[in-house]
Amino acid sequence: MTLDVRPVVDWLIAGAPPARVPEDALAEFCRRARAVGLPLYRVAVFVRTLHPNVVGRSFIWVEGRESVETGEAAYDLLESEQFLKSPIRIVFAEHREVRRCLADPSCPIDFPVLDDLLKEGVTDFLALPLAFVNGEVHACSFATRQPGGFREAEAAALRAMAPALARLAEVYSLMARSRNILDAYLGSHAGEKVLAGQIRRGDGEELRAVIWFCDLRDSTALADSMSRADFLQLLNTFFECVLGPVLARQGQVLRFIGDAALAIFPVGGSPREACERALAAALEAQAAMDKLNATRALPLRFGIGLHLGEVLYGNVGTPSRIEFTVIGAAANEAARIEALCKDVGAPLIVSEAVARELGTPMCSIGRHHLRGVGETVELFTLAKKN
Repeated sequence: MTLDVRPVVDWLIAGAPPARVPEDALAEFCRRARAVGLPLYRVAVFVRTLHPNVVGRSFIWVEGRESVETGEAAYDLLESEQFLKSPIRIVFAEHREVRRCLADPSCPIDFPVLDDLLKEGVTDFLALPLAFVNGEVHACSFATRQPGGFREAEAAALRAMAPALARLAEVYSLMARSRNILDAYLGSHAGEKVLAGQIRRGDGEELRAVIWFCDLRDSTALADSMSRADFLQLLNTFFECVLGPVLARQGQVLRFIGDAALAIFPVGGSPREACERALAAALEAQAAMDKLNATRALPLRFGIGLHLGEVLYGNVGTPSRIEFTVIGAAANEAARIEALCKDVGAPLIVSEAVARELGTPMCSIGRHHLRGVGETVELFTLAKKN
C-alpha cells in the first residue's frame, strides 16, 4: 500500500497558502494529511528560537480541538527532567528519529510522555528531525490512535513529508527570529517600523511623547569596587528595576547609554494619559529600587527625569550603522532635567509640561537653568507626604 502525499508536499513547498501564521499552517497541514489517508491524532512541531528569554516554541495540533496549542519554554527547560527524559531531546541531540509502537505489548515505555499518550489511546508515536538549511535540527512528532499503530507505508509517508515541513518551519522560524532580534535590540515599536521597510537613514516621523531619562549614580566608583562581570550584573538588575515598569505601561525603551537609558511614552489622544503612565512607571521603579536597596549594604542612587515635548522619531547614524531613536530639544532637555536629580536630592524630577498634565500633586523645586536652554524652567517633584 502506498500513499500519495505529493499534493501535501507541493502545498508545503508553495508556502502553505493561504496560511500566514504557523498555527494556521499546521492546522491545514494536518487536515490535508488526513485527507490523503494519514490517520493522525496528534502532531507537534518543536522549534528552537533566538531570543534572550525563550529557548523554543511548540505548536501542537490534536484531533477534535478547535485550534493549535502554542507554548514557549524558558532556558531552564533544557535542565528539566521533562526535557531530559523526552524523545524530543534525542531528536535534537542525536538528529535521529524516535519511534514507539505502543500497540506492541513489547514496546518499551521509556519516556514519561508515552504514559500520557497511552492514556489518550495513542497506539504509535513517531518523532522526526526537521533539518534546516543552516545545519540546525529541530523536531516534529506524529501520533495515531489507529488500531495497530502506523502502517509502514504511513510512517514512510510521514518521513517523506518531513523535509518539506522543515522548509516551511524554517521560513516561519526566520521570520520569528528577525522579529525577536528587532524587539530585543530596538523595541517592539521600532522593530515593527524596520520590518515595514523604514530602514533608510533619515526615515522618521514627528512625534509628541513623554521622554524618560534615567541614570545610575556613582557608577564609576561602583565599577571600580567590583569585577566587570559583577558590575554588568548590577547594571542589568538596575535596568530591570527601573525599565520593567516602563515596558509594562507600553513605554518604549530606545537606548542604553552606559548606565543611563532613554525611553518614551508616545502621546496618543491624551497627553495626560501618557504622563500618568510615565509617572506610574516612575513610582513603581522607585518602589523596585527601594526593595533592591533593602538587600544592599550601600544603597544604589539613581535619577529619573520626565519631559513632554515634540521629537523626531527615526533613523540616525552613518550610512552603514544606524539606530532608531528620538532626537530634538525635548530629548536633550529630559536628560538635563534628570541630571538635576543629584543636585536637588530627588530621585524624580518632571518638567512643568508634565506636571500640568498630572492629577497627582507635584511640588515645585523652583526655576532652574538647563544647559542649552535660554530661559530658566520650573521643575517639579513629588509632593512630600505628611
